[in-house]
Amino acid sequence: MTDHCCEAMTSRVNVCCDQHDDPSSCPDALVGFSARFQEYGLIIHDGGTSSVTIDFCPWCGRRLPESQRDRWFDELERRGIDPREDEVPAEFQDGRWLASLRQE
Repeated sequence: MTDHCCEAMTSRVNVCCDQHDDPSSCPDALVGFSARFQEYGLIIHDGGTSSVTIDFCPWCGRRLPESQRDRWFDELERRGIDPREDEVPAEFQDGRWLASLRQE
């Protein structure tokens, strides 16, 4: 479970909808969070899964964590894994990979 910057962000990231399985399909879902990359984004409701990455919380104004996207790809490359061709280990599907790096 990720601790977000404020209660408003937590409630927006964790919107539950009984009509839509995917937040990209739900008009009530405004903000997405990628645990794997530690990125927040405003969801673009155009039928796809796009979002616009944001650096600050729209509700409390705090700076959000720096994206770990590049570090994610670097770590997979270091392990000899190509995410476009190879199976990505389960711990790289969420934020566990970052926790494991901190313990090394």
